[in-house]
Amino acid sequence: MPTTEERVNRLENIMIELADAQMRTQASLKRFSDEMQDFKNEMREFKDEMREFKEEARADRKQMNKQWGELANKMGTIVEDIVAPNIPQIAKEYFGFRDIEDFMVRRQVRNKKDRAKRREFDVIAVEEKQVIINETKSTPRIDYIDAFIEVLPQIEDYFPEYAGKKIIPIFSSLYIGEDIANYLTRNQIYAMMMGEEMMELINFREVSNSL
Repeated sequence: MPTTEERVNRLENIMIELADAQMRTQASLKRFSDEMQDFKNEMREFKDEMREFKEEARADRKQMNKQWGELANKMGTIVEDIVAPNIPQIAKEYFGFRDIEDFMVRRQVRNKKDRAKRREFDVIAVEEKQVIINETKSTPRIDYIDAFIEVLPQIEDYFPEYAGKKIIPIFSSLYIGEDIANYLTRNQIYAMMMGEEMMELINFREVSNSL
C-alpha cells in the first residue's frame, strides 16, 4: 500500500502534468486566436481591395461607355448598334410588351397637321396598347431633353394611328449622370443607360410611381 508521502508525490505530479497541459492548451488557443485574427485581417484587406477594384472597374466602365458613345455618335451607329437592339427586351421586361407589332429605327415622318414639319424618331416600338418613343444622344444635355419633351405631346400629329395608345418616352445614352437622370425623372421620362451587361432603365421605379 502506498505511503502518504508517495500519495502526495503522485498527486503533485498529477497537478504538475495538469498545469502543463493547461499551459499547452492556453498556448494552442492563443496561437489559434492569433491565427484567426490574422485571417480576419487578411479577409478585411481582401474585401477592401475587392471594393476598390469594383469601384475602379465601375468608374472605368462609365468612362468607357462615355467614350464609346462619343465614338459611336461620330460614326452614326449608336442607335442602330447599341440602343435599338436593347429596346425589345426593355419593352418586355419593364412594360410587359407581349408582341411588338411594329419596330422602327430612325423613322423619318412628316407632321400630319403641319406639313412643313418633318422629324426623325430614333427608335419606336409599337404594341397593341403601348408605344415606346426613344430619343438617343451620345452626350445627354438638358436642351436635348427639352426638345424631346416638346415633341411628346405632338406624337399623334405625326402618328394619328397611335391615338388612344399609352406613350412611353425613353431618353437613352451610354452614360447618364445623376443630374440628367433627376431632370428626366422630374419630367416623367425614363432614363436608359448601359448597365453591367445590357442597357437598363435607371429611374423606372421613380417615374412609374409618379404617373
